Amino acid sequence: MTRGRRLAAEALGTAFLLATVVGSGIMGERLAGGNVGLALLANALATGAGLVALILAFGPISGAHFNPAVTFSEAWQGHMKWNEVPPYVLVQIIGAFVGVAAAHLMFGEPLFSASQHVRAGVAQWWSEFVATFGLIFVIIGCTRSRPPVTPFAVAAYITAAYWFTASTSFANPAVTLARAASDTFAGIRPVDAPGFIVAQMIGATMATLIGNWLYSKKS
Repeated sequence: MTRGRRLAAEALGTAFLLATVVGSGIMGERLAGGNVGLALLANALATGAGLVALILAFGPISGAHFNPAVTFSEAWQGHMKWNEVPPYVLVQIIGAFVGVAAAHLMFGEPLFSASQHVRAGVAQWWSEFVATFGLIFVIIGCTRSRPPVTPFAVAAYITAAYWFTASTSFANPAVTLARAASDTFAGIRPVDAPGFIVAQMIGATMATLIGNWLYSKKS
């Protein structure tokens, strides 16, 4: 597969992921009648379902990372060249913002608006560490043992992590940056985004280290 096609797939897939996350958050909040739990449930289920479809569709082309933390981990494991990481990350970020804009246009929201949704503090950062660690570990474990189930395992994990983490499991630096430009249910204040991203990358680093050790073929 050519590099251009891989990058296009990453951009398009990430855009659809963000359209799913933000769009379902807006729809859930509007239809839930003030019930935040119901809105979150709708958001989580839509995101999980969307992830399965998107990974199955784009995986054969680009690997369906849609996430700089996943790309970093894949390069560290030797599954892609390090010089491919910057363009992957760039198109993931661009695609993420395109996806946010697409969702806003569908629901009559401003194209971009700085989020006012507070997501700060140690508990939130720890949640993002846990969420990202788990995501990367699920990917490593499934791709090395049962590759065909990976899309379903990733989607199941993210759906669950919406509920068992205090941060609702962003687990993705590109997603975090783009959601800072959405003053909706799924948003995060721009000032809170750096803490999330640092925690996510630390989580990805630790998961890759431990995953490589546990699944090592060396005795």
